[in-house]
Amino acid sequence: MGSPETSCFPARIRVTSRLSDPLRGDRLLYSMYETNRTLLMPMRAVARSSMALSKSPLLSQYTTSLGRGAEAAVEVVEGMMPRRGKPEWQIKATTIDGARVKVSEEVILDKPFGNLLRFRRDGARDDPKILIVAPMSGHYATLLRDTVRGLLPAHDVYITDWKDAATVPLLDGGFDTDDYIEYIMDFMRHLGPNHHVMAVCQPAPLVIAAVALLAQWGEPAQPRTMTVMGGPIDTVAAPTAPTELAEERSMSWFETRCITTVPRNYPAAHRRVYPGFLQLGAFIAMNADRHMNAHLRMFRHLVEGDGESADAHRKFYDEYMSVMDITADFYLQTIRRVFKERWIATNQFIWRGEVVRPEAIRQTALLTVEGELDDISAPGQTIAAHDICSAIPEGRRRNHLQKGVGHYGIFNGRRWREYIVPEVSRFVREMAD
Repeated sequence: MGSPETSCFPARIRVTSRLSDPLRGDRLLYSMYETNRTLLMPMRAVARSSMALSKSPLLSQYTTSLGRGAEAAVEVVEGMMPRRGKPEWQIKATTIDGARVKVSEEVILDKPFGNLLRFRRDGARDDPKILIVAPMSGHYATLLRDTVRGLLPAHDVYITDWKDAATVPLLDGGFDTDDYIEYIMDFMRHLGPNHHVMAVCQPAPLVIAAVALLAQWGEPAQPRTMTVMGGPIDTVAAPTAPTELAEERSMSWFETRCITTVPRNYPAAHRRVYPGFLQLGAFIAMNADRHMNAHLRMFRHLVEGDGESADAHRKFYDEYMSVMDITADFYLQTIRRVFKERWIATNQFIWRGEVVRPEAIRQTALLTVEGELDDISAPGQTIAAHDICSAIPEGRRRNHLQKGVGHYGIFNGRRWREYIVPEVSRFVREMAD
């Protein structure tokens, strides 16, 4: 899902001096972005008009290969320009025991920076409750749409639906990794003692911290199982480009180059954020050749009249290019706590003055999932959770290494549905007793 530079594993630091001044020059970055969007509006209008004209039966030239090429080029360019909001979940039904069952979304808890969302299935079923903790790494939780779909047939599914920091007014306060952990604990308390938690990617160490705190306090809301998927538990166990970047760059580098201020025309005016547009640019820059080739393939599909392949490409990029702002505190603190100082791996995690002790976790069973080809949280980073949560009995822990998948394939796609979902479901049911 990205790198620290692009956003993947965010954070909070109390920033002082000139960096905390909401009137400093960093607000110009957002203003420049808005200006560029405005300047591109005429180009978008021309592109849309060209697309409409190309479909007119009066323009026979568009039936030629040259005309189809022009039309395809316009559509590809136009699709890359618009600013996208939060995508829809588009999960209306699932299949249970061969029968089609209606699914509806229900907000269970509404908090300033994120909701607890339930995917309610019609009919009374006593399936295990599973809370998916989504990354706060720039993309919306809808990026885990396939994760939800895969679990729905056998589980009562809930997810952390994080909000765009640019939409949260300053009056609602700040949000950092301590707040994130508190949100997770509140959501788990609401679900009660008979639930299971799944951390996907960036929140893995924070979920371990939340479960450890509940265990230290002897709370009944401790989950029955904890599934940790492709997460940066110990970043030095298997260095990758993101971890090396975090080690090489200073905190001041991240503060001065990745943080800006939300302008006045947004609900969160003057809030300091790591902006979605900046991280999207970094996402694409990390794999520029791959994205360029993907758009070239879309161009060819459109020219050849292969609408189905072009639609698949378009849907992927509609989701991929839908990004949200993250609070500066959350982003910067994650860089420091997770990547630079490895708080959870070195047993020095402090939550609001209290030492977090993962070795206190005893009741919660642990499943780790890694992808063989993961170049973000490479194999070795996630399995380190077993050493950290050392008091969990041997019979209540398991690791699954999925062959042939990268980071995204751990929670999305065919191998997720065919191999990883059954492994998760078996583990949840075996350990629930």
